[in-house]
Amino acid sequence: MVYTAAAGIDPKSVLPVVLDAGTNRETLLEDKLYLGNRHKRVYGDKYYDFVDKFVQTAEKLFPRLYLHFEDFGRSNAANVLHKYWKTYPVFNDDIQGTGIITLAGILGALKISGEKLTDQKYMCFGAGTAGAGIADRVYQEMLQQGLSEDEARSRFYLVDKQGLLFDDMDDLTPEQRPFARKRIEFTNANELTNLEAAVKAVKPTILVGTSTQPNTFTETIVKEMASYTARPIIFPLSNPTKLAEATAENLIKWTDGKALVATGIPADPVEYNGVTYEIGQANNALIYPALGLGAIASTAKLVTNEMISKAAHSLGGIVDTTKPGAATLPPVSKLTEFSQRVAEAVGQCALDQKLNREDITDIKVAIEKIKWTPKY
Repeated sequence: MVYTAAAGIDPKSVLPVVLDAGTNRETLLEDKLYLGNRHKRVYGDKYYDFVDKFVQTAEKLFPRLYLHFEDFGRSNAANVLHKYWKTYPVFNDDIQGTGIITLAGILGALKISGEKLTDQKYMCFGAGTAGAGIADRVYQEMLQQGLSEDEARSRFYLVDKQGLLFDDMDDLTPEQRPFARKRIEFTNANELTNLEAAVKAVKPTILVGTSTQPNTFTETIVKEMASYTARPIIFPLSNPTKLAEATAENLIKWTDGKALVATGIPADPVEYNGVTYEIGQANNALIYPALGLGAIASTAKLVTNEMISKAAHSLGGIVDTTKPGAATLPPVSKLTEFSQRVAEAVGQCALDQKLNREDITDIKVAIEKIKWTPKY
């Protein structure tokens, strides 16, 4: 429904599929009316073989398939994506979609502040699938903007339930490990077991929350950030509302209007000191339908980092960043307008990289050719 409503992709060409690998919930296994497979969840090679059988079969049946993965979970999502992203046009919304829209919001915030991405210190609170995925997307963008791998990684700090992540921890996921720090970087490494301590030690200029831990961006933490950076970028992205790390209203108030904010849920404009602050929503639906449309219209063989970067950058210019209180992201009410822009940027990038299966010279024409409108 979102692909169709946001980007005009023909509903006849979209097929949702659920892969049932079992469940560990005893209440469901014992429920006579439960319709799913009645066995414990399958893991390991048997699970990956099952997913591979699905992918190979689907690609055989639909040779021009654009495959969107959703809700594959922390232990499987990255493994599945990495297995196929250099072979087929695949996209994982939890890893890449959240990363793209958050990067777009950060780029919008930097356009307001006039600062450079390569000068920022990035901290993520909540380093699961989404948190690590966002960090990787911002990292990839820093590489594209000229930093070396070592220079870029030196600007990232991940905080999870055990505090700041260090490379000697034995419970790091493969996605967390590249961003884990060395204890010798800090004189008080053993004390960095919570977000407040980590913020005070690191002094990040960007703080992104994907923790689902409500009210953890406290007044103390937020004022600490505002004390050393002119325009702190603070994105409490956890949803629903009851799980958000902070409210937009508090972030604006605690920083005297300095904070550049995006939230994971819709937020009303904030009135403060005579200025109306519009609050951008980092909603994946602002990006992924148009990314799919651009890839499909260009007949792209793959979805590359360059295409994803173009998607994030393409949202710039829609918001007037010179206006006091400007949002870091365009409003959802303009969804169809910027879906067209994103699709064109992604599709053109695919053509520039010579990833198109068919001979296409004009991406705008190609997009209009396949777009569906509800006219009967």
